[in-house]
Amino acid sequence: QVQVVESGGGLVQAGGSLRVSCAASRSILSIGVMGWYRQAPGKQRELVAAITSGGSTNYTDSVKGRFTISRHNANNTVYLQMNSLKPEDTAVYFCFARVSGRYWDRDYWGQGTQVTVSS
Repeated sequence: QVQVVESGGGLVQAGGSLRVSCAASRSILSIGVMGWYRQAPGKQRELVAAITSGGSTNYTDSVKGRFTISRHNANNTVYLQMNSLKPEDTAVYFCFARVSGRYWDRDYWGQGTQVTVSS
C-alpha cells in the first residue's frame, strides 16, 4: 500500500505561481507512475500531469509550457510547479500513485489540495 499526502495549495492571483507537493509513504522508485489530477466545480476530474519512475512526463494540453512535474526520489516526493496560473486552473488537485503488478494496477489517492486563482 501507499499513502500520498498533498500540500502547497492556496490562493494566488492570475499570472502567479504555486508549487504543490505529494509525499509518498514509501520509496517512489517502486511506484510506476505518480501524478496529479484536478477537479473543478461541476466538471469531471482530469489528468493534469504524470511522471514515471523512469522520469518520463506527460501533460494535458492546457498546462503545457506552464506546469512542470518533477520527482525527488530521496524524499519520496513529487512536485507540480505551476506558473502563469489562470482562473481556469482553479480546482482541487489530487495526487495519485499507481502501483503495478504483473497483471494489475492499483491507484492510491490523496485527499486533495485546493488551488484558487483569482482574476
